[in-house]
Amino acid sequence: PPPPAAASPSSARAVAVAALERVARVTALCRALRRREDEGDELGWARAREEAEAALLDLREVVRPLQEPGYGEALRRKAERARKRRLRLQRRKHEARAAKEEETARAAEREAKIDQWRAKCIQEVEEKNREQELKAAADSVLSEVRKKQADTKRMVDILRGLEKLRKLRKEAAARKGVCPPPSADEAFENQVESLKTLLKTRTELYEAEERALRVMLEGEQEEERKREMEKKQKKEREKLLQQKLEMDSKLFGDPAEFPLSHLLQPFRDYYLQAEHSVAALIQIRHEWDQYLVPADHPEGSRIPPGWVLPSLPTNDTWATAVR
Repeated sequence: PPPPAAASPSSARAVAVAALERVARVTALCRALRRREDEGDELGWARAREEAEAALLDLREVVRPLQEPGYGEALRRKAERARKRRLRLQRRKHEARAAKEEETARAAEREAKIDQWRAKCIQEVEEKNREQELKAAADSVLSEVRKKQADTKRMVDILRGLEKLRKLRKEAAARKGVCPPPSADEAFENQVESLKTLLKTRTELYEAEERALRVMLEGEQEEERKREMEKKQKKEREKLLQQKLEMDSKLFGDPAEFPLSHLLQPFRDYYLQAEHSVAALIQIRHEWDQYLVPADHPEGSRIPPGWVLPSLPTNDTWATAVR
């Protein structure tokens, strides 16, 4: 028979609640009926009996839908569908929460990488600014030293001009018959020698200061070149390490997803034994050295520097086997 249209968990729950209320009423009326019978009240007993029979008929009318053919099966199917729907909603909610947590983790990882990259850029900019400030300060000090050297050279030129001017004036006075006393010449020469000694000392001091600044600048430039070389070597090492990891992943699978009981584990242990054992490394190099031949040998070839990757599949059968 077709299932009744009212067979649903909500209607069955309402029927059960109503039936429980009727059962409680029938129970109360039965107690009253027994009490009237014990008291010998025939009129009250008859009235209580009529009420109990009416309540029992009402109870039967209420539970009649539960006794219809196919009601229990239909109710069971609907309850099962509702249970599956709840489980499906819970699973979707769990998947959505897991996806949200994964997206949050990825976003946090991206933010961490961005912060790391930003901090690296800021550090590089700060280093460049410090280097530029140091270079500017050194250049400023060097320009100041050069200015002092130029002033000293100008003073030397002025002193030579004074000597030449006195010589010319002395010759002009001699032609007129005027000769200065020897004490004046001696005093002038002593003063000039004193000034020359002072200017020579200052010149040597400024030259030493300039050499020290140049050495400092050369040292800074050498440090900068060394840092650049180290950065370049670090990038090369990281690139080689990444290539090695990619090559190992192609040959032996991803190490992060590589279980110990994997089919390729014995091959991985065999081909990587030289990384964990010196004796294995010596044995492998001894076997390789047996095939060393001159470069111009017709049957010889150089030892490859790394792993020899397999070529791509040339047909579908091979590709299926590789997969």
